[in-house]
Amino acid sequence: MFEEKYIELLLERCLRLEKGTPLFINYNKVIKAFVSKIVKHAKKLGITDIYLDERDLNAEHELLLNLNVNDIPNENIFNCKVWDEYAKKDAAFLLLDSDIPNLMDDVDSEKIAKASFSRQTTKPLYKEKQLKSLIPWCIAAVPNEFWAKDIFPKSKNPVETFWEVLGDICMLNSDNPISSWNKQLKEQARNIEKLNNLNIKKLHLKNSLGTDLEIELLKDSLWQSASTGEWIVNIPSYEIFTSPNYKKTNGIVYSSKPLVYSGKIIDKFYLKFKNGKVEEFGAKEGQEILKEIINTDELSSYLGEVAIVNYDSPISNTKMIFKSTLFDENASCHLALGSGFLECLKDVDKYDEEELETIGMNSSKNHVDFMIGTKDLIIEADTKEGTIVIMKDGNLVI
Repeated sequence: MFEEKYIELLLERCLRLEKGTPLFINYNKVIKAFVSKIVKHAKKLGITDIYLDERDLNAEHELLLNLNVNDIPNENIFNCKVWDEYAKKDAAFLLLDSDIPNLMDDVDSEKIAKASFSRQTTKPLYKEKQLKSLIPWCIAAVPNEFWAKDIFPKSKNPVETFWEVLGDICMLNSDNPISSWNKQLKEQARNIEKLNNLNIKKLHLKNSLGTDLEIELLKDSLWQSASTGEWIVNIPSYEIFTSPNYKKTNGIVYSSKPLVYSGKIIDKFYLKFKNGKVEEFGAKEGQEILKEIINTDELSSYLGEVAIVNYDSPISNTKMIFKSTLFDENASCHLALGSGFLECLKDVDKYDEEELETIGMNSSKNHVDFMIGTKDLIIEADTKEGTIVIMKDGNLVI
């Protein structure tokens, strides 16, 4: 399989680990054997301070079933203050996504949202340094037997099948995955430069699902990618994104893929915006958890990200639903409710918090991506040269 190539890609290219850098690894207990291999490789690179932030999702499930919602913030299992201890050390953070599908189906949606919010708000220093790109971090997915069986129910060896697919979409099957990703990122950089040179003021998205949405961007917005800086912050990474003016989104948008949020599925949903805020929503599945996401805090009902992904791209071409935001968002144009990205604002250091609010940068404590891309998606852009089509039939045409 591709485990060693994957580990090398994550540690040596995505995080660019250097000797002596502390390493923080957050992961699900079911991939403990894989994490042991990461630790072994990290030690060969001269990394001695390694913190293993192991999550036992089954234990979390049992606790949430029996816990009163108001007691969730008092439970250490939902407290992430140790993240700030390692953020103080300027550690590198490797966040390994390996879910157990449907595990949380019988847990009340309010409890799920409360636990997620607790995790987000108990690591403020980490979040600050992450948003300002002051520390290396990377989110990556790792197959486990439960997830693999759910995605590949007919396979005799679903985990192996999952690794084979991962090899394709993460370019682990190339002779040199690091070189292959550097080539891919150079192509993204060229598209980012084209978009930034257009000085886009507003986007208009339409497709046959019924999406008809206008999104005004920040005055000095920048398009970025998951590798615009020194690190690659998620693998795989096929998106180009920016942050809108959260106060100026109007219209309706329909989801194109299911959204899995803390183990719960939200599917076939729509959001209707007026002056930036979700004023109406509905879902055929998961409406209660969608409601909790929208009502997380004062700004979680507004957008913080708009991202472009070609419909003709490696993950999209598999025609698979992975039930993982990391994979599914990199197969589809997507939006996010909640916080924006400071890196998507030109000369961001000249703004204080009050000024960021005034210009429309979303400062919500939450950030939830959802997929909207389709084969017939059209995106028009109001630019310095007038209105032009930048995406047609689901693909960039600039």
